[in-house]
Amino acid sequence: MVQRLTYRKRHSYATKSNQTRVVKTPGGRLVYQTSKKRAKGPICPVTGKRIQGIPHLRPTEYKRSRLARNRRTVNRAYGGVLIIRAFLVEEQKIVKKVLKIQKAKEKQAAKS
Repeated sequence: MVQRLTYRKRHSYATKSNQTRVVKTPGGRLVYQTSKKRAKGPICPVTGKRIQGIPHLRPTEYKRSRLARNRRTVNRAYGGVLIIRAFLVEEQKIVKKVLKIQKAKEKQAAKS
């Protein structure tokens, strides 16, 4: 006959936070072993993509001493939050503004 299993802790509903797997003990009994949630890793708030070079951990694992400070971020501008394209767009806006001001000065000089 199949052995019945009961949850060892938490609530008795099969939710995402209560994932388990069946493990056979050395004594031959079947017990539930609680498994942790899979980590997705940090995402870039601008592009919505995963930041490469940072391990995928649960949020609390980043805060604890489990991960050194230099492993939590990347050595890129804004800590890997912004992508180079954003910089290029900003630079282009600045260049346009400067050119517009120069044209206005040239027109002013031509009038007088």
